[in-house]
Amino acid sequence: MKHSPQYQNNTFNNHHPTSLAPPSWNRMLASYIFGTEERFPTTALPVAPIPEDQFRGKAATSLSVTWLGHSTALIEIEGKRILTDPVFARRVSPLPFLGPKRFYEEMPIKLETLPELDLVIISHNHYDHLDKGTIQAIHQKSRRFLVPLGIGPSLIRWGVNQEKITEMDWWDEVRIDDSLRVAATPSRHFSGRGLFDRNKTLWCSWALLGDTQRLFFSGDSGYFDGFKTIGEKYGPFDITLIECGAYSSHWAPIHMVPEESAQAHQDLKGRLMMPIHWGTFNLALHDWRDPMKRLHNAASLANMSVVTPVPGETIDNDTPPSRAAWWRTDLKSASGGPVGGQTFEKLDKQVSGRNLERM
Repeated sequence: MKHSPQYQNNTFNNHHPTSLAPPSWNRMLASYIFGTEERFPTTALPVAPIPEDQFRGKAATSLSVTWLGHSTALIEIEGKRILTDPVFARRVSPLPFLGPKRFYEEMPIKLETLPELDLVIISHNHYDHLDKGTIQAIHQKSRRFLVPLGIGPSLIRWGVNQEKITEMDWWDEVRIDDSLRVAATPSRHFSGRGLFDRNKTLWCSWALLGDTQRLFFSGDSGYFDGFKTIGEKYGPFDITLIECGAYSSHWAPIHMVPEESAQAHQDLKGRLMMPIHWGTFNLALHDWRDPMKRLHNAASLANMSVVTPVPGETIDNDTPPSRAAWWRTDLKSASGGPVGGQTFEKLDKQVSGRNLERM
């Protein structure tokens, strides 16, 4: 850690000025109390339950991504299965009975039915990206963990075999096999799980570099010119998983607004963008639908391909970018019940033909 270019004065640092202090606590508190945004869905969100046998066979050699919610995704690439930022907890908080609660009751897949994992990749140690209970439940079926500098000791305390853990700095690369290597790439964020460990561990984005496919996973990040550098070094990417939620003017340097997320995708030379870090927890002051409304508007203006699966749905290189905007519906079926049990065909009919609003 001490030899890292990012490590100075006993903490990790961004290369760009990144203030974490809100400009006005009073203004932010007023927004939280008196704001009229719909920060929670008023009805159940759709979830696509994953059949227990879906991942029983060998991993696909083609590129696919199954979104499990927030920043947790199960990736298949070059015959490997990779899980990002594994969080299956109902709440993301130091205390299990406090903190933001998941918008839907059940995950699309149960922890016990997760397949054997070739890799678990962690972007940073915030509670909505690194969950102790989930790590303890999956570490025996996970062959290897790739984590930013400083996170290894936490995993060891939680029962992960030290030999499975590789701590990485920005621009470090590891070769998984002849067809896949993984690079830890920069992001603009911060770390910490308590009052006294601010920036004691590093934060990363990640590039999965296969012989025939490439994927980028942003973790959390404010917008910065590092996306262009990553795109020039490792792009183009077939699919980008980019954070698009939990933004605010109060902490603009560490989380992108949707228009910046769209620009990051373009900087990375991405082909298909799948937004993450939205539609799962209430972590900001905006309407829960706002990220997708603004992203799709920006994507339309930039002629970008964006896909927004429901939790549990799988996308791949052949997925049409015009997936039904399920988040635009009132999330109620014709009978007045929640949409959770509807088929995708019914969702498609509800939103087909609707034009994107100009924000």
